[in-house]
Amino acid sequence: MSNNNEPTIAQDPWLSLKQFTPARIALGRAGISLPTRACLDFQLAHALARDAVNIPLDFAGLEQRLKKEGHQTLTLQTQAENQTVYLQRPDLGRLLSASAAACLRRNAHLPVDAVVVVADGLSSTAIEHHAEPFLRLLLPELQQRGYRLPPVCLIKHGRVAIGDAVAEHYSARLCMVLIGERPGLSSPDSMGIYFTYQARSGISTDADRNCISNIHNNGLSYQQALKKLLFLVNEAEKLQLSGVNLKDETTDATANVQQKQANFLLD
Repeated sequence: MSNNNEPTIAQDPWLSLKQFTPARIALGRAGISLPTRACLDFQLAHALARDAVNIPLDFAGLEQRLKKEGHQTLTLQTQAENQTVYLQRPDLGRLLSASAAACLRRNAHLPVDAVVVVADGLSSTAIEHHAEPFLRLLLPELQQRGYRLPPVCLIKHGRVAIGDAVAEHYSARLCMVLIGERPGLSSPDSMGIYFTYQARSGISTDADRNCISNIHNNGLSYQQALKKLLFLVNEAEKLQLSGVNLKDETTDATANVQQKQANFLLD
């Protein structure tokens, strides 16, 4: 007969470390299985990740909200006409549809300095949650620096490289793509920013881009992401390049300060 005073869930010795990470550690054990709460939490996280991929982004709502902020927008479509094709054919998500290319040609072709592209990517939830508040910080900063900007391009079923075609159309030096990142079980709404100097369609590669990732409530803040992006913009303008040859030294500086504070025995 079991003793009612014994705990039904065996605690994990790593329980004290759980406060430092969202990773699934120290879940405990009920017999030979996971506790019910841990199982339900996993199922919920999996459902949220699936929804982030499959639920379409409300582009009309995003466009309306950005216009209320005083920002012009242009909604475009890639050659991936639906979500199924988008997931199975990544190449089509890198190409503008014929109607989108025609829309760009009809749009005033004035030389600009930078383009800002927002694509749903693999997490519509990320863009729904984070694109607007981040643009609220980014766009005024770019305008204050005197950068000439076209309308913000909102692209359905877009991959990272879709920004190259937009930058090439406007002859822009700087290309910034906000996109929903592949959802994880602890971060279904993570947004990434891809920055490219002199982006050109069919020429620029992933090696030419800088990535700022994990922008969400439990990850990188909007202010931290903006600081990193503006650092890359400044350095790219000086060096006239981006990608693997352009290093984000803001992280290194922060790490060095933290490391110096941690190594108190060396003082």
